[in-house]
Amino acid sequence: MQIVDAHHHFWDLQRNYHPWLRDEPMIPFRYGDYSSIRKNYLPDDLQRDAQGFEIIASVYVEAEWDPSDPIGETAWIHQIAASHGLPCGVVAQAWLDAPDAEQVLAAQAAFALVRSVRHKPRSAPSPDTARRGQPGSMDDERWRRGFARLQGHGLHFDLQTPWWHLDAAAQLAADFPGTRIILNHTGLPADRSDDGLRRWRTALEQFASHRNTCIKISGIGLPGLEWTVERNGPVVRDAIAIFGVERAMFASNFPVDSVIGSYHQIFDGFQRIVADLPDVDRQRLFCDNALEIYRLTPRTRQTRTDS
Repeated sequence: MQIVDAHHHFWDLQRNYHPWLRDEPMIPFRYGDYSSIRKNYLPDDLQRDAQGFEIIASVYVEAEWDPSDPIGETAWIHQIAASHGLPCGVVAQAWLDAPDAEQVLAAQAAFALVRSVRHKPRSAPSPDTARRGQPGSMDDERWRRGFARLQGHGLHFDLQTPWWHLDAAAQLAADFPGTRIILNHTGLPADRSDDGLRRWRTALEQFASHRNTCIKISGIGLPGLEWTVERNGPVVRDAIAIFGVERAMFASNFPVDSVIGSYHQIFDGFQRIVADLPDVDRQRLFCDNALEIYRLTPRTRQTRTDS
């Protein structure tokens, strides 16, 4: 099966500094113990994990590389792409509230494969503790000044935030209609109680009401539990129903999601969940939307051009 993996990471821990993967103690993590991924992960590893699927294009997402050197990560991943043919697009690191945000954004936008940037805004640990207007949040004026520069550089914004901050994200989408906001990891629906899912759906609906938004369906594992269609099917179907098949795409979040499932468990699961959809809709979810949104050139086309 041909797929576009719209969200994955690579890292070389002997060569490059990722504080969360190299420092001690390990950080609190939503999947719990992540010691299994504290090792190099490069294109050959992704191809091995995805054997049986044809990855025609992929999107590398910044992996919390040393924040003092965001350009170094982008330069490194372009070297990887040149030698391996993956990734085909890059979501680069850029701290929007940093004093040098404009210079970093300009430098990132100058790289051939950069399509978007990510800076995780400040978030609360639970819905009950969420407050609007916190420093470093999507309401922060300095953070928003950085966000306002994205359109001028032709950049999207990849947003990773729990669903209880999507009211602020909806306001951001309304205030900056010329910038596409791509919600990462399905809005992090960790609470699978009836009430938790109801509130997650309501938050998604508010965010999705703005046409400059879309969603990446990934990162929906639960700590200590294997990835299964039974656990995750309702979340996938609800996300597609809320955004529509034209604004949703599938992604692996590998190697991070290898903590809770194999590549085949996840992508076979996606296939089973949407098996009843028309072929054209499944093509959009697995390939075409990511190609269009991130302006990717598939590897097959690159190979034909090079030959």
